[in-house]
Amino acid sequence: MSNLIKNGYARYDLMQQLDYEGIEADYQALLDYFEDLPIDEYAKDLNRYRRYSRALVLPTSGQIEWLPTLTKDGEEYSAYFQGKFNPEYPGSYREFPCIDKEIQNNKLLEKIILFDYHETFWKEEDRIMPIHAGVHFVKLYVQNDTDKAVSSPNCFHQDGEPFTFAHLIKRENVKGGTNAIGIPKAAGETFDTVNQDDVIEIFEITKPLESYGVEDSAVSHYVSPIEKGDAEEAGVRSVILIDYQQTVVADVDDE
Repeated sequence: MSNLIKNGYARYDLMQQLDYEGIEADYQALLDYFEDLPIDEYAKDLNRYRRYSRALVLPTSGQIEWLPTLTKDGEEYSAYFQGKFNPEYPGSYREFPCIDKEIQNNKLLEKIILFDYHETFWKEEDRIMPIHAGVHFVKLYVQNDTDKAVSSPNCFHQDGEPFTFAHLIKRENVKGGTNAIGIPKAAGETFDTVNQDDVIEIFEITKPLESYGVEDSAVSHYVSPIEKGDAEEAGVRSVILIDYQQTVVADVDDE
């Protein structure tokens, strides 16, 4: 039985677990792509940068199919909706610039998406349908000693999708960015307010492709804000977040 099934969360080292010829070059391409992420328009003062795209994982072939996008003023966007689960944006869509097709086709990104997918577990009727994967590239960047960069939401939370995975791409000269796993009722709390008995584990991911995943209904999770470290260069924490949800077939009441 996997740790994700047994504990509601699991930690991974995908640089080791996905080791293949060419992984270093593919990782470098992802690392370089994070350098020019656009500012998160929903958090202009929070030093957060972001791209987002949606894909399907097809159960019969195991192939990844990227979904169509919205076009506004000549730019492509993907819409993200968390319903009631993000207290900062309850019941509202956010639209983010898409991940470029060249990066969508990056072999390492494809392997990460499929690795996470194979960690998830579903009811039989869900497993025979395509599984939706939301792929977020998120960078927190602090240039000055007084800067703070904040993830959303800035508290213990659940995402609303059945599974979410986080994969570190870069962590350099930062303080904070501490991860925590809590029981579900810790949602809405911070490190200052949470009952310590409701916290399962506190840890940091520090190495390239060090990762963790959560089953959303089983736990809550949190990553604290970052500040610039003691070195002169800017502080950076870049992650790929991937959420997974089933294809939902609506119930139609008989007339």
